[in-house]
Amino acid sequence: MKVGVITGGTSAEREVSIKTGKEMIENLDKKKYEVIEIQINSRKDLIDKVLRENIDFALLALHGKFGEDGGAQAILESLNIPYSGSGILASSLCMDKDISKRLMRAEGINTPEWITIKKRNEIDYKLLGKIGYPLVVKPVNGGSSLGTFIVRNSEDILDAILKAFTYDEEIMVEKYIEGREITCSILDGMLLPIIEIKPSSEFFDYKSKYEDMGSEEVIVELEEAIKEKVDNICRKCWSLFKCSVYGRIDIILKDNEPYVLEINTLPGMTKNSLIPKSARAYGLGFGELLDVIIELSLKIKR
Repeated sequence: MKVGVITGGTSAEREVSIKTGKEMIENLDKKKYEVIEIQINSRKDLIDKVLRENIDFALLALHGKFGEDGGAQAILESLNIPYSGSGILASSLCMDKDISKRLMRAEGINTPEWITIKKRNEIDYKLLGKIGYPLVVKPVNGGSSLGTFIVRNSEDILDAILKAFTYDEEIMVEKYIEGREITCSILDGMLLPIIEIKPSSEFFDYKSKYEDMGSEEVIVELEEAIKEKVDNICRKCWSLFKCSVYGRIDIILKDNEPYVLEINTLPGMTKNSLIPKSARAYGLGFGELLDVIIELSLKIKR
C-alpha cells in the first residue's frame, strides 16, 4: 500500500506539521508500506501531488487551518482517497473553539467561561472584568498554543488581544482555571493512559510542547472517582463531536472536577508529543500506533 504522509500546509503550525511528518515517516513499517512524503503549500498543491503520486492512503501530519479544520479532508474525500483521523464535520467543529465550547455547554460538559471577539469589533472590558482575571487569550481557530497568552490584569489585556489577532480574525478570551493539567489520548473511542503536564514555563505553551525538557509529562493514575468522571467526559465529547480513529482531549482538574479546554483531532506526533507517550504506556510503540491508526481509518466508509 502506498502511503502519502501529508505535511506542511498553510497554517502557522507548518513547522510542527513537518516535524510530525518526519517522525511518522521514520516510524512507519517500510516492509508493510511504500512511504512517500508529500509536503504541500496550498489546496491546489494537495490535489496536484496526491494525484501525481497516486497514493492509496493519506496519513495526515497537518496541523491548524487547512489541516485540522476539515478542508484537507474534504478534498481527499472528493478525490476518493482514504485518510487518517476524524472526518470533515468533527474536524471542523473541534477546530472552532467557540462552536465546540457552545456545544459542550449545551450538553452539560464543564468548560471555562469565555467570550469571543472579532477583529475590528469593540472590546467589552466590563464583560471581561465580570469573567474575572486571570484570563487566557487565544485564537478561536488555532493550535500548538500559538498566539496564546495568560493575562493577569486589565493593563495587559489589550496587548494580548492585539497579538492574538495576528494569528486569527476571531479570538477567544477565556477564564483561566488553575488546577492540574491532564491530557487524554483517545484511540478508537478508548481512553489511553492519562498524562499530567507540568510545564517549565507559565503554561503548556509552544516551547513546552515541542522542545526537549519543555515540560514534565508523567503517566498518572487518578483516584477511581475522578478517573470515572474524566473517562465519562471524554466519551461524551468523542460521541458529541462524532470523532473517529484518534485524538486528544485537554482537561484541567480543579477541585476534582474536569473542565474541557479543547479537543484535538490531529494532535502532534513528534518525538515530544503526548499521544505516542500515552500509547507507549499502553503498550503500543510508535510504529504500532501508526498501524492501528491506518487500519482504523481504512475501516471507515466516507
